[in-house]
Amino acid sequence: MNERVAIIGAGPCGLSQLRAFRQAQGEGADIPELVCFERQSDWGGLWHYTWRTGLDEHGEPVHCSMYRYLWTNGPKESLEFGDYSFEEHFDKPIPSFPPYAVLNDYILGRAEKSDVRKYVRFGTAVRDVRYSGATGRFTVRSADLNEQTNHEEEFDHVVVATGHFSVPNVPGFEGIDRFPGRVLHAHDFRDALEFKGKRLLIVGSSYSAEDIALQNLKYGAASVTCSYRTGAMGFKWPEGIEELPLVTKFEGATAHFRDGSTREIDAVILCTGYRHHFPFMEDQLRLRTRNRLWPPGLYKGVVWMDNPKLAYLGMQDQYYTFSMFDAQAWYVRDVIMGRIELPARGEMEKDAAQWQAREEALRNPIDDIDFQTAYCKDLSAATDYAIDWDVQSDNFKHWEHHKDEDIATYRDHSHVSPVTGVQAPVHHTKWWEALDDSLETFMDTR
Repeated sequence: MNERVAIIGAGPCGLSQLRAFRQAQGEGADIPELVCFERQSDWGGLWHYTWRTGLDEHGEPVHCSMYRYLWTNGPKESLEFGDYSFEEHFDKPIPSFPPYAVLNDYILGRAEKSDVRKYVRFGTAVRDVRYSGATGRFTVRSADLNEQTNHEEEFDHVVVATGHFSVPNVPGFEGIDRFPGRVLHAHDFRDALEFKGKRLLIVGSSYSAEDIALQNLKYGAASVTCSYRTGAMGFKWPEGIEELPLVTKFEGATAHFRDGSTREIDAVILCTGYRHHFPFMEDQLRLRTRNRLWPPGLYKGVVWMDNPKLAYLGMQDQYYTFSMFDAQAWYVRDVIMGRIELPARGEMEKDAAQWQAREEALRNPIDDIDFQTAYCKDLSAATDYAIDWDVQSDNFKHWEHHKDEDIATYRDHSHVSPVTGVQAPVHHTKWWEALDDSLETFMDTR
């Protein structure tokens, strides 16, 4: 009987896994039966934009954390697919920091070319995954959200590719329940124009805090105050953005901060991160971690050591994204197809412990980039996935330098493709002045 593989999620990670199998099939290999479960009505994961927040049309939690006017906050050359360049997709080189519509077009372009849609069951939510030691198989229970029917079937392998940026972490603050303005998590942020003319408080100091702060000022917020818990982001902010220590309480519209200062605030956006949340996995299969570069319990960052028939993709804190997901998916494919023989449990634990010790010694973003570059190289060295990781790494380091120079202008620089070696052109409009984020306007070279 042909083995069956369940892939949970048809976002970037799930699409990488499907692509990996199709690439092997295209070279003459027999591949397992693939079934990809996708709760949303279309593929793309977080990149499948919706105006909805809270619950979707089926009463399911909204997966999307995407917002209007979003531009990639890292150079596209550092997330480029090794087997499908931006130049191939668009028939010409394009600038290094495209808006959402352009990047989404690229992601879905490779998926369409791969002919993997036939493996995806859209509008299907996985409710429960259990493993039987007696049969050596997983039982996956799912719900067809359109037909409102439940289904149960068995698989030999399971790949969890649901990501970890869709279930918000929402802290509480004294008095916030009586704050008279809008309070929301970044997961529910959709349009900066909602806060035009408003005095905005952003709680957090991560990538989402950085980008949402800039986004709102760019589109007309009166002021933006960023509040940090452990350390300021410390960028050269444009006039109108400031950083203060953690907010401690609210009294009406007045926010009080740890340093004793206060600000009058109209709205609060909590950029306080996300939770790794897999309620559909039985306890013995559930990954428990936080946003870190080396999640515990996973050999090579992907294989569940307690049961190597299970894999998790994209669970790391991320500098690399799409190319790392590819490297992981190719590795998992080769484990499933028997091309890679896993070592004994003790050797897997030893390898994971060495990577974790190395992670705990990291001191700064450059160290982080070097760590994740080494990780990606380690994975791809075991498979036939190829890309110039050193070029991607250099792009990341240049990007970090440009951000330190001026957080409002780093998107105006260009970088080198690790696939074609071509230096990207500079965009026709400075990012701060580019208010139209449509694909047509971005690609216009007149």
